[in-house]
Amino acid sequence: MSLRDNKPQNTKRMRVNEDIREREVRVIGPESEQMGIMSPQDAIAKSVEYGLDLVEVAPAAKPPVCRIMDFGKYKYELSRKERTLKSSQKGGHLKEVKFRPYTGEHDLVFKINHARDFLEERNKVKITLMFRGREMAYKQKGWEIMAQIQKRLEEFGQPEYPPKFEGRNMIMVLAPKSAKGE
Repeated sequence: MSLRDNKPQNTKRMRVNEDIREREVRVIGPESEQMGIMSPQDAIAKSVEYGLDLVEVAPAAKPPVCRIMDFGKYKYELSRKERTLKSSQKGGHLKEVKFRPYTGEHDLVFKINHARDFLEERNKVKITLMFRGREMAYKQKGWEIMAQIQKRLEEFGQPEYPPKFEGRNMIMVLAPKSAKGE
């Protein structure tokens, strides 16, 4: 099994060693020095001398540019870079807080505080007001609760989606206030 067999799923297809099927390629050495234009077979022979791989880095160039490098190390560094970029993207998660039409005042305040904490952590908050059975007859009570929740959280977040009914649930999504608006 060669190094190129376990390539990451999300990187573009790079041609390595025997996959390079051009007549001539421009070769760049392991120390970034120009080695000239040669056939892929000669370039692969040079890369074997160094104990490295021949990787096509600019397929659109005339002739295509290939570099002698450790392809496994290159893929590893790419995956590490992607991982650090993903970890640095804080926020953007959707947290959900559920209510019922006759939630007690203390529980209402407690859940609103959780929603506030989520918004302060730069997460979006989905407020769900669940109706069961005959509670559907009291939709007006639901609109009042949503307005109260929105009013209590207005300094931390603004509605991304205003309250609306989806089946037996009333749903509203709050996004954290932007840094400019604070």
